[in-house]
Amino acid sequence: MTADTGAFDRPAAARRTAEALLRRGAVHFYTDSPFIFTSGWASPVYIDCRMLISFPDERRQLVADAAALIRAEVGLDRIDAIAGAETAGIPFAAWIAEELDLPMQYVRKQPKGFARNAQIEGHFEHGQRTLLVDDMATDGRSKFKFCDVMRAAGMEVEEVVTLFSYGIFPDSARNFSERGLTLHSLASWTDVLDVARAGSFGDAATLAELEQFLDDPISWSRAHGGVGEERPVAQPYSGDPRR
Repeated sequence: MTADTGAFDRPAAARRTAEALLRRGAVHFYTDSPFIFTSGWASPVYIDCRMLISFPDERRQLVADAAALIRAEVGLDRIDAIAGAETAGIPFAAWIAEELDLPMQYVRKQPKGFARNAQIEGHFEHGQRTLLVDDMATDGRSKFKFCDVMRAAGMEVEEVVTLFSYGIFPDSARNFSERGLTLHSLASWTDVLDVARAGSFGDAATLAELEQFLDDPISWSRAHGGVGEERPVAQPYSGDPRR
């Protein structure tokens, strides 16, 4: 089987994902102070995709859309297993692996610290082609760390799937490419903004602030106490699994 680009309606999936996030209170707009992420970026909005694990209808649709995305944009002939990123990616990876009838593992942020001191849980084979699943991506740095761990263990990792991606950080796509990775996401902030306006989620001033952030995230972040430029990322992946 090869990737089937006709089997996945990306705009419809993006709209459904954005609607679910807004309807279930997963989108948070700042009031007194902006959100500051671990990367140092300031943002007027924060998204909590983990909220959706509590709503069966929404999570079933997200999993179905994510599985369709994987079939269409990756192809089941190019992956052997699904891995979830600790912690938010684990439940979604489990549901997606079940939907696609694939083995699953999960990757810790740090080694366990006792017993086997494992950082990857579950059975896997050397050379296994594994797709990483997480709930969201900002500038991608945490995804690079997870993929480095998986590659060091002997897995082959080229594809990353998230429910949501900010889709605005400078050089993000280039950084993924230089690491030998492709990011696939169901929705972005642009999709949320479009659905919020159409569905009357949020007041006009709040949505205008979000649009200003999306138009120039560097200037918005700098003006609100966050970093104003990309910080260096780890060296590009060279193909050596020991790196």
